[in-house]
Amino acid sequence: MEHIYSKWYHPYEPAKAYSKRVAYFSMEFGIDQSFNIYSGGLGFLAGSHMRSGFELKQNMIGIGMLWKYGYYDQARNEDQTLKTEFNEKHFNFLEDTGIEVEIKLHDNPHVKVRAYVLKPEIFGTVPMYFLTTDVDGNDHLSRTITNHLYDKNQVTRVSQSIVLGIGGAKVVEALGGAETYHLNEGHALPAFYYLRDRGVSKHQMVFTTHTPEKAGNEERDAWHLNRCGFFGRQLSNEELEKEMVNGGMINYTVSALRMSKKANGVSKLHAKVANAMWKDYSGISEIIPITNAQNQKFWQDEIIKEAWISKNRKAYKERKLALKQELFKEVKKQTGKVFDTNVLTFVWARRFAAYKRADLLLHDFDRFKRLITNSKYPVQIIWAGKPYPYDYGAIDVFNHLVHQCKNEPNLAVLIGYEIDLSKRLKCGSDIWLNTPRITREASGTSGMTAAMNGSVNVSTNDGWIPEFEKDGENCFVLPPLDHNLPTWDQDKIDTNNLYNILEQNVIPTYYDNPDKWQDIVFKAMDDVIPDFTTQRMADEYYKKLF
Repeated sequence: MEHIYSKWYHPYEPAKAYSKRVAYFSMEFGIDQSFNIYSGGLGFLAGSHMRSGFELKQNMIGIGMLWKYGYYDQARNEDQTLKTEFNEKHFNFLEDTGIEVEIKLHDNPHVKVRAYVLKPEIFGTVPMYFLTTDVDGNDHLSRTITNHLYDKNQVTRVSQSIVLGIGGAKVVEALGGAETYHLNEGHALPAFYYLRDRGVSKHQMVFTTHTPEKAGNEERDAWHLNRCGFFGRQLSNEELEKEMVNGGMINYTVSALRMSKKANGVSKLHAKVANAMWKDYSGISEIIPITNAQNQKFWQDEIIKEAWISKNRKAYKERKLALKQELFKEVKKQTGKVFDTNVLTFVWARRFAAYKRADLLLHDFDRFKRLITNSKYPVQIIWAGKPYPYDYGAIDVFNHLVHQCKNEPNLAVLIGYEIDLSKRLKCGSDIWLNTPRITREASGTSGMTAAMNGSVNVSTNDGWIPEFEKDGENCFVLPPLDHNLPTWDQDKIDTNNLYNILEQNVIPTYYDNPDKWQDIVFKAMDDVIPDFTTQRMADEYYKKLF
């Protein structure tokens, strides 16, 4: 019997507004804690999108990668510093579709790629297909391509893009083809080259750019990519030269922008930044803003939601204290420290990248010491997040925080920052600290789900925040600065401003004016829902991009 998911299939009749067949390619998806194949925000965003696609009955499928060892597991060395572990994952809820395609990689013309399906009833997503090369008949090297998300070996990284792009496009063809092919970031770029050769028009290709960071916009040697099979066939010198930029390079973002009918940035500010970044390249598509969002049904605590809808302050407070208690059990388990539910609790939790400045509070160490030892206005601070396992600068910051927190009873650094812990931190914190250097955070969605659960954003005015913020009413925002200043100066000014806001506004409001604090909490929920939910976002993708 033919497998039901070996052709384009949805368990529902697609809604009229969303009937176009869309294939959504992403290197990572954060859907559920038990399916840990993501590294951070890009995955959380894509996972929420797939959930809302299902809720809205969209005719969309997801195409991703089945990472045998996931991203990595956070553990600790003997001195509590970060240890990265790679453990094999088991996802028995996936089913083999029976679809197997072949791609050419380097000098091997017959690398097998197999597709496993995540059915909608498992986690409430649109049907999703996950690709693996860990298939009988592949040589050892080919079988390892889908081992590690963002493998440190650059040749493997190129192979991963070819598997997701060309392997993914062939799987979509086997399912009956799509009307629109959407690349969530440039990793799956080979799909566009392959599809273009197959007669798929520019009108059917769209692209989302996610980051102004150089490392996030991959650029590689054109000759090398041609040898690897990146373009789906061997391009002639003349053809290759047409694709080159910056002296013989292929920039994944530039190529995707040139091949798309339309592209989007992930906040209004990011669309401006992205248009300015890429404007000097000829033939690129328009970049419109579709601001990132998160799935309310998945992320918002049900009792918090009921208290917010009925504006029941007492019910909210009781639930918040219970959620803090839950979070503090994890703090106690990992660090042996006993946190107090009545104390104002800050959380800084996201991917550890230099521009996000995990340690900004420590840049003025005297004020930091005063902050954490103030008996009139006590605070507790928790840090969590995953550095890239080979970003030794970021790991150093993580470990520095571990050492600074060790002997302080009200400071903690937690490991295991994945969906479950992320949810717990958002539900159990009072303050969500967001400290990226201005213009560097394309969107930053963690603050949205924090606000849904009553954690008040204290943030630089970057990413999605300018579209949300009413300073002092629904969050607290650092004053603007000139982002062209040297980073040292920016950090100094932002540190000073952050402390001024905390000392003069945030902390006194929490302790001395709890009614005002509660107003801010509810106002943030009013303003984040529905504007920053993926119901709105998934709808906009169909209307504005697809």
